[in-house]
Amino acid sequence: MINNFPLTVKRSIELLGLIALVTVMVVAKDIIMPMLMAFFISIMLLPVYRFLKKKKVPETLSIVLPILLVALFVALVVWFFSNQIGMLVKDFPQIKANVTQHINSLSDWVSRITHYNDKQQRAFIQDKSDDLMNMGTSIAGGAAVTLSGVFVFIGLLPIYIYLMLFYKDILLRFIFMWFQTDDHPKVKDAIYETESIIKSYLIGLLIQITYMTVLLGGILMLIGIKHALLIGVIFAILNLIPYVGALIGNLIGVLLTLTSSQELWPVITVLGVIAFVQFLDNNILMPRIVGSKVKINALFAILGVFIGGSIAGVSGMFLALPIVAVLKIIFDRTNSFKQWGVLLGDERPAKSPMTFPTFRKKKPVETRSGTDKN
Repeated sequence: MINNFPLTVKRSIELLGLIALVTVMVVAKDIIMPMLMAFFISIMLLPVYRFLKKKKVPETLSIVLPILLVALFVALVVWFFSNQIGMLVKDFPQIKANVTQHINSLSDWVSRITHYNDKQQRAFIQDKSDDLMNMGTSIAGGAAVTLSGVFVFIGLLPIYIYLMLFYKDILLRFIFMWFQTDDHPKVKDAIYETESIIKSYLIGLLIQITYMTVLLGGILMLIGIKHALLIGVIFAILNLIPYVGALIGNLIGVLLTLTSSQELWPVITVLGVIAFVQFLDNNILMPRIVGSKVKINALFAILGVFIGGSIAGVSGMFLALPIVAVLKIIFDRTNSFKQWGVLLGDERPAKSPMTFPTFRKKKPVETRSGTDKN
């Protein structure tokens, strides 16, 4: 029916559908985000669930045991961060002295290159400190609501994961019933590929966090940088956010180093080690683990991160790339939306569509990687 509509009407319907989807996610993000997170974790736990089922373990226990493994992993991460933060709190007097020294050095440098004297700088810092205090007070007013939201989010996750694994056959039947029988082979292939990509992507990210923590934290610890493991873990986790996370991780690494040292050489060392580890990660390690599985171009990876962050905060930024990858799988197998799959993908046409008409069509064409410069 929709194929008989004029082209402008079809494209308008697509855009309206996109706007409606984003609107629903913004309005119902507190409901949708835990379900999406549970969906991705459920996919990752499927191999463990299937293994236990093959060993004749009761279905309920086959679901509960993987969830307990995830809970244990999260508990270990929370314990690690609480332990590291405890060490930071013990070092607070020294951190305060180091920060004061760095501020004084910065003040002397500013006085030398500008007309602002120490008194004017202190007045400026005092004004900004008051602004930060006022902002902190307003944020603290909503801290209870935010904290309760986090507990609700975490509390719902195991329930959603259990129910998704328990009722997965109902969900699969629901998906198949949306399509005509002739399209069921394509739907089946899309489901298998979606499962494969999500598992490879999430397991790859866990491997990435592990080796980046070991490499970065280990090298910094051997050099003698204080809070080396904390810097390594924070950078490894933030690096999961495409493009943006690495920048934030660098800034946090610099700040942690400045607060624990009175000299600048450790900062340069930390930045150099981070750059070295990132080079290994981007060019040698990560392409062999995740890069070959998720073919999303850099433009829409960045856009996805910012859109996900504006919709659902940090959780939206972490989930942006796997969501875009799933959408690309669906678009690539739907003739009506194949152009959207091309737009999200990293496969550039081998020749310009302006010159060669065959590259303007929806049929498969010769492509090259988006990272190639020629």
